[in-house]
Amino acid sequence: MSINKGKDIAEGSNTRSTVSAADHQQNPPPLSRYESQKRRDWNTFGQYLRNQRPPVALSQCNANHVLDFLRYLDQFGKTKVHLQGCVFFGQPEPPGPCTCPLRQAWGSLDALIGRLRAAYEENGGLPETNPFASGAIRIYLREVRDSQAKARGIPYKKKKKKRIPLKSSNNDDSSASFPIQQS
Repeated sequence: MSINKGKDIAEGSNTRSTVSAADHQQNPPPLSRYESQKRRDWNTFGQYLRNQRPPVALSQCNANHVLDFLRYLDQFGKTKVHLQGCVFFGQPEPPGPCTCPLRQAWGSLDALIGRLRAAYEENGGLPETNPFASGAIRIYLREVRDSQAKARGIPYKKKKKKRIPLKSSNNDDSSASFPIQQS
């Protein structure tokens, strides 16, 4: 009798592990925030291409389609970008409202392009034909960054990496020859 009981337990645990494996296949673990955003961005871009007249196949997509997509997204932006003639142009903290347009922030566009660039290759695109890696896209992003910085009156400065001195394996005071650079 104890032999059958052991057999039932073994079969029961075996059945449970099969069920949990099937459950795991049906309900994969949740995606990370980055992966969720990447999937959502990829689907949005695909929908944008399908809505073009005539629709654009992903294999026919080029940097111009990506630039048009980025300009299209501007209408949903939340960042006030003052125009050259605005009285608040160049002021980091404008004292009042103005009629200047809302745009997508440079940082958001830069992150979006990074996610779409990765998604393109994950979905079978070749790195050498990736429209999101085009030089035209890099130039566009640089222009957006610079114009938004100028409109706010705060020039963009790339952050420098701090250098950390290498520690000597000896206990002598040779670390003095490696001063820490201040940024």
